[in-house]
Amino acid sequence: MGALSGISLAMIAVAQSGAEAAVTRSEYCSRLGLQLDGAIRTKAEPGASASQIAQATALQDKANRFCSERKQAQGIRTYANALKLLGVTPVDLDQ
Repeated sequence: MGALSGISLAMIAVAQSGAEAAVTRSEYCSRLGLQLDGAIRTKAEPGASASQIAQATALQDKANRFCSERKQAQGIRTYANALKLLGVTPVDLDQ
């Protein structure tokens, strides 16, 4: 009986640590938003394409709207598209 309770406690501990490591969509929206802000600032330096920056900024506004309207999946995709437009790889969920 003692071995079974020890196994259950170990399983609960593993389940809790996995749950704490999960990133919510809202957090991922925030991470991508910060990454895009930095990418736009970096690309705004001389030599960057003004049209790419304008397109990325428009996508950023759209993604901000989606994330604030609790449509995080759409916001995440929009942020990712804006980052790819600027040649930046979006942050990974596991980081």
